Amino acid sequence: MSRSVRTRPEGSGQALSEAYDTALLDLDGVVYAGGNAIAHAVESLAAAREGGMHLAYVTNNALRTPDVVAGHLTDLGIPAEAGDIITSAQAVARLISEQVPQGSRVLVIGGEGLRVALRERGLVPVESADDDPVAVVQGYGGPELPWGRFAEACYAVARGVPWFASNTDLTIPSGRGIAPGNGAAVEVVRIATGAEPQVAGKPLPPMHRETILRTGARRPLVVGDRLDTDIEGAFNGGVDSLLVLTGVTDGALLLAAPPQHRPTYVDADLRGMLTGQPEVVGVGDGFRCGGWTATAGAGELQLDGDGGALDGLRALCAAAWTAAGDGVCDLDGGKALARLGW
Repeated sequence: MSRSVRTRPEGSGQALSEAYDTALLDLDGVVYAGGNAIAHAVESLAAAREGGMHLAYVTNNALRTPDVVAGHLTDLGIPAEAGDIITSAQAVARLISEQVPQGSRVLVIGGEGLRVALRERGLVPVESADDDPVAVVQGYGGPELPWGRFAEACYAVARGVPWFASNTDLTIPSGRGIAPGNGAAVEVVRIATGAEPQVAGKPLPPMHRETILRTGARRPLVVGDRLDTDIEGAFNGGVDSLLVLTGVTDGALLLAAPPQHRPTYVDADLRGMLTGQPEVVGVGDGFRCGGWTATAGAGELQLDGDGGALDGLRALCAAAWTAAGDGVCDLDGGKALARLGW
């Protein structure tokens, strides 16, 4: 699918919760962090839901079942049912089911979320490479996953058994900081076997397909905090996205984003779903948003004016992305970001 290169964040005269029928929300860094609700998330989601927007929660974490995730959200004050949760375990289970007969044995390297998703697709989880599996699936199994599980995967993959991975996120946020994610575990098996898995999770198309099949969304808005999973996944799916700055992405990463990582909209947190989005306009050789004007100068991005920090960031995005075209902006934005407190 041909896409024009995004050179600035878009504006919206409508609240995003009115302009889109379904929000496909990432969880870690968007709705909660370390298990606790992020500021303004509970009330913002309630307002969007009461206004008629369908809320679906889309996570690359394959460890927990949809029931468990829905219970966690409900405990936080965000009413949810299992059907509102879409996981990479579900996406990879569908991918496997399309390539092997129903009732096939699948070697599971991961947690209960994978086992439940496989059973949902009529597949039989097994624990050993000696159980004659026709496929191997690997997903995040939590910090207590025994090292021997990787050996089981290696034994089967080395025999030529097809290998699947729920996702390849190298890191995962935790209450104590950044921990190794499923992508780090996948690297263990890749190094030992030289094989490459089929991957289902964000930002790849199987995950987006799973969300659309399960939600029936006609005009979805992806809401996330990561450029390389949430925003790229929206790009690959050909849908709009809202980046919220409550997770891993900071101003410098945003300004340096290549085309597939450039969100449609940028806002501080989930309150951005409930409002319109200001327009970024070209003025002379620069770009204006609110009271700020950003230009691409000699070796650096420059910012003039005053106003809200988010407006300044949006203007800087336009200057940086326009200068970069279909590449990555290499202009120094440090001074400009410092003016905004980023």
